[in-house]
Amino acid sequence: MSVGAPGLLHEPPADLPLGEAAGLHARSPAQLFWIRLRRDRVALGALAVIVALVLVALLAPLVVKLVGAPPPNVRDRDALDAFGAPAGPSSEHLFGVDDFGRDVFSRTVYGARVSLFVGFAGTAIAVVMGVTLGLLAGWHRGWVDTLLSGLVDVMLAFPVLLLGLGIASACTLGDGCAGGLIEPGLRTVLLVVAVIGWTVIARVVRGQVISLREREFVDAARLAGASDRQIVVREIVPNLAGTIIVYSSLMIPQTILFEAALSFLGVGVSPSTPSWGSMISDAAPNFDTQWWYMLFPGLALLVTVMAFNLLGDGVQDALDPRTQL
Repeated sequence: MSVGAPGLLHEPPADLPLGEAAGLHARSPAQLFWIRLRRDRVALGALAVIVALVLVALLAPLVVKLVGAPPPNVRDRDALDAFGAPAGPSSEHLFGVDDFGRDVFSRTVYGARVSLFVGFAGTAIAVVMGVTLGLLAGWHRGWVDTLLSGLVDVMLAFPVLLLGLGIASACTLGDGCAGGLIEPGLRTVLLVVAVIGWTVIARVVRGQVISLREREFVDAARLAGASDRQIVVREIVPNLAGTIIVYSSLMIPQTILFEAALSFLGVGVSPSTPSWGSMISDAAPNFDTQWWYMLFPGLALLVTVMAFNLLGDGVQDALDPRTQL
């Protein structure tokens, strides 16, 4: 029988040779995670799509140049007819043009930069805030826990989209918020994501810390003379790694959708910056006749969010110790 904390190791099958069973238990958690993830073809396919999207975003100028499309903000009057109506997909403009004659393919490619940047950066900020406050609340308990838990309850009581819309609208007017420190644009979007996104992971981390702080390895570290800071950094945080990774992977697509929603409502990034949400918003009044302007950024948003969700599910399964190898 395997020895250790319940659920961390598996019983080897009865018919498994002794050498293979020993090799199975000799693998590190990272190796076990990779073995499980490699067997999930859906997750690997989603990972390949995400890698491709990241490369397209990073190499957006080169991709646009290779296709022969103009830059995203260049207006091509020749692509509009005498009545000012835009043309659909053609050899010169693969995804057609919008009402201003701007190439939809170029704007869709550049829009990936905004969505992925907000997805990764906004999630990172929210996770750092949530983990830090969750550790403080779960470890210190008492009035610290009461104060931070009350703050989380208050934040969760607000409708997320309405709260984000209010903050973004306030910071979009005039010189922005905090004396001009937070100006309209990406900074405002990141602020909204950070303010709203940290609450869920803070509550999850707090619950995990409350459970872990009563475990035997924490008592052993305390008896060995370790300080509270050393115990949290060396003992608690490593045991939270799986939870943090799973929630981070599932939070990225939510952040991308949230940015698209804010841009759709007109309080996201600057209008001159290509964004999938703002492109869909611009196409909404004439989607029945200019279907290409809404279709391609919508498909890009759908594929991106679906890929991150599928990868997040695969990561969650791969980190679950109950998953059979």
